[in-house]
Amino acid sequence: MTQTTDRPADEVHEVDLAISGMTCASCSARIEKKLGRLDGVDAVVNLATEKATVRWTGPLTVADIVATVQRTGYGAEVLGDAPAADADATTADDASTDAPASPTVDAGAAVERAVAPTAHHQVSRQDDLRRRAEVAALLTVPVVVLAMVPGLHFTASPWVQLVLATPVVAWAGWPFHRAAALNARHGASTMDTLVSLGVLAAYLSSLVVVVTGRAGGMDGDGAHVWFETATVVTTFLLVGRWMEARATDRTRDALRGLLDLGAKDVAVLRTDTASGATVEERIPVDRLGVGDRFVVRPGEKVATDGVVRDGRSAVDASLVTGESVPVDVAPGAEVTGGTVNTTGRLVVEATRVGAETTLAGITRMVERAQTSKAPVQRLADRVSAVFVPVVLAVAALTFVGWWLGSGDPARALEVAISVLVIACPCALGLATPTALLVGTGRGARMGILIKGAEVLEDTRRIDTVVLDKTGTVTSGEMTLVDVATAGRLPKDQALRAAAAVEQGSEHPVARAVVAAARSRALGVPEASDFEALPGAGARARIKGTEVVVGRADLFDEVPREIATPAAEGTCVWVGWDGRARASLTVADTVRRSSGRAVRALDESGLVCYLLTGDHDRAALTVARDVGIPVGRVVADVRPEDKHAMVADLQRRGRVVAMVGDGVNDAAALAQADLGIAMGSGTDVAADAADIVLLRSELPAVVDAMDLSRATLRTIRQNLGWAFGYNVAAIPLAVAGVLSPMVAGAAMAASSVLVVTNSLRLRRWTPRG
Repeated sequence: MTQTTDRPADEVHEVDLAISGMTCASCSARIEKKLGRLDGVDAVVNLATEKATVRWTGPLTVADIVATVQRTGYGAEVLGDAPAADADATTADDASTDAPASPTVDAGAAVERAVAPTAHHQVSRQDDLRRRAEVAALLTVPVVVLAMVPGLHFTASPWVQLVLATPVVAWAGWPFHRAAALNARHGASTMDTLVSLGVLAAYLSSLVVVVTGRAGGMDGDGAHVWFETATVVTTFLLVGRWMEARATDRTRDALRGLLDLGAKDVAVLRTDTASGATVEERIPVDRLGVGDRFVVRPGEKVATDGVVRDGRSAVDASLVTGESVPVDVAPGAEVTGGTVNTTGRLVVEATRVGAETTLAGITRMVERAQTSKAPVQRLADRVSAVFVPVVLAVAALTFVGWWLGSGDPARALEVAISVLVIACPCALGLATPTALLVGTGRGARMGILIKGAEVLEDTRRIDTVVLDKTGTVTSGEMTLVDVATAGRLPKDQALRAAAAVEQGSEHPVARAVVAAARSRALGVPEASDFEALPGAGARARIKGTEVVVGRADLFDEVPREIATPAAEGTCVWVGWDGRARASLTVADTVRRSSGRAVRALDESGLVCYLLTGDHDRAALTVARDVGIPVGRVVADVRPEDKHAMVADLQRRGRVVAMVGDGVNDAAALAQADLGIAMGSGTDVAADAADIVLLRSELPAVVDAMDLSRATLRTIRQNLGWAFGYNVAAIPLAVAGVLSPMVAGAAMAASSVLVVTNSLRLRRWTPRG
């Protein structure tokens, strides 16, 4: 390997690699193992994102790391910038011919380089698997009908099955066979090895029977053929592999969604060299530099992190910070890139750009949390490395033993084939995908989207649930909760006056006031001479009287009885002639079903926390309403704080499920052992999560965890039967008790049992 000696021995280096060619958890584990054998190397390989994060000390180069992955049998491509010391080492000298070296991706935007390299590969892989699955299904149906329906049997039936099964096994199942061959070349075995071995054992045994003219009929005369077994297993597993490819690509959509949040261009203030006047110049946001001043009009996104230098407004930061109410900003206030200006015109000075912005930081956290999440190996893969070599050895020994003992090589071959057929992992291969298909299908009909088999294992271990407040426990929409008046002024009259003024405003508080008046059919009067007061409120004339709605400091006098809001929330005052006449309080209300859901989680033995970017009073009020103890409430947190809290709980030994709905939750959702996104939230949150709920009610979280656990139980039952069947049947086959025909029938019965057990999930219903 290429090495350098001019770098400090204790300097820590890091590189992210896009890995291609992985098909199961054993692949990622083997790459980790190979990299871990290098001196000073610590590697984490994530199957879902097809990425590896490698940290090392010492004289190794990036080229050494890439070459090691390639010699293991997989492709490796550097994401972003390689360490400086490796700038001249972009190729590996010992690269495997099985995985050609890929060029280093040029450094670009901080986020784009994380998702671009493998996006096209994922789409093409999905299309290829889909085509193979469709062709396999089309040809498998007549094979099964011919094999299983007695009335349709005829003399040439075995030959017809052979013709139909050959393209299924040879072309549609090629990805399994190719992966098995590649693993065999490197002295390893995976689920692909089991699948390929099972399919080829059934197919080749049947091929020999048909070609030698010994194929029997449905009456039992002659030798049996197992083409239906080979085709059905291939079809089922192709469908499962296609679904996995789609789920893998969706994890990258989280990062693409974060890209879409940022502004694309920005109006920068420049000084005209000829006239000396200040003019606006619209430029792409990536040309913005620290210190540049730019304009943000109402409805526009703030282009980057900065400080307000001129203007007043309310900034909607809910996507980034989770705050349910827009934040009033004035000169000197900090604003975050990706937030939305709601009312007044702002001039902002850029303080951070590109990779240094808050939004870019959130993106990196999502990516890193996904990469560092330990992959959960499928149960079948955990034993495949031992099971397959043992079966092959047993079959070989059986052949030799029977040949020496009986002197009949044909009989020895028949017994050895029986061992391979009875041991071939058909039920083992169907155990996970069938239960997953039925379980996820049942969930989809109930508005619960489970992204993969590994998610199911995570639900079993969960002992702590962290609930985001806004949009998860609460509705995420502002609602009028209280009207208090001074003197004898009727509440409805105060609300009518406030709504008349607020009709001209797009502020969320104003919309809540207007919606409340309309819902009560109060007949809101027309107002004239509307004027917005950025960051403070608004005023307008109603029948000649100027009515003001907004902060208390807009009035000369605020009567004591309305000075302090009686309800929790955001308060505005309405009045005229310099005197406040009433207070109106709006708040993000708790969903009616949230308390019931929290109680159900408590009954399941789960510890619930409430996490929010809102202030303490709002958080404690919500916690009290749903039954979460004060000691488990964390308020005033930013996205990085949410991520840090989940990580801290994990360091303390907790297995954490995070439930959220916003961009601000994305990093925490990815870091959590189980991420659950509410369907009413953003696409970024949904893409970063493991489970997506299309229903916006919190009880769906309980249903999702219950269904996941039920599906996992079914998978475990299936695998238990599949392994138990092999363990019990192989000795009988070795003893010559089972003929290949009986072995094939037993194998088929095992598969039918697994599928039937999986179908029970179609009748699963939520508790209560």
